[in-house]
Amino acid sequence: MKRARSLAMWALMSLAPFGLSGCIPYSLAFLPALTVQPWVTDRMEEKFSKTNDHKTPILPPIRQGFAPPTCEDPPDEAQVIRAMPRLARGVPFFYEEFRDDIQIVTERMVDKIDPPRFFPLIGPAQLHHCHWKCTIYYNEIIESGYPFAMKVKNPRVQVLYIDKDHLHMYVGDDPETQKSVTRDLTPHSIPNQ
Repeated sequence: MKRARSLAMWALMSLAPFGLSGCIPYSLAFLPALTVQPWVTDRMEEKFSKTNDHKTPILPPIRQGFAPPTCEDPPDEAQVIRAMPRLARGVPFFYEEFRDDIQIVTERMVDKIDPPRFFPLIGPAQLHHCHWKCTIYYNEIIESGYPFAMKVKNPRVQVLYIDKDHLHMYVGDDPETQKSVTRDLTPHSIPNQ
């Protein structure tokens, strides 16, 4: 009996590397599949994309004799939705939260240009303040499938304030210098302008 047991043990140890190497189609069938929650990929995407949301762009100088620029580009819907508080992670079929029928209304609150000053790593520039009020209307849906099926739908309103400030380089009051710097910094500028 002892000899049969040791012989079976040696046979199992010698065949184990072949069974676990992947050469046999069902070699890892005894291991359970690892499930990944749907929010994991969303969090990874948020972490590694949209890195320019919090960077201040530097634009060409404001030219003398021309109308000052205005804040004409409101925050887009994707930027507003990213700025909203995150939903609860939830557990599928036990507790899940959704937002549905999202409508966004943007309103410009501040459009102001500061006098020139020195910014480290940039140099002399003018800060252009663009502050937006974003009102978001949506339906909050809470679902549960256990212990009994339930679905609650509540209308919600949320207000966010988004700053889209940017810098305008300041090169002085000389129109020719401003013109040449604008021409150098604008990729599609029209010559002789």
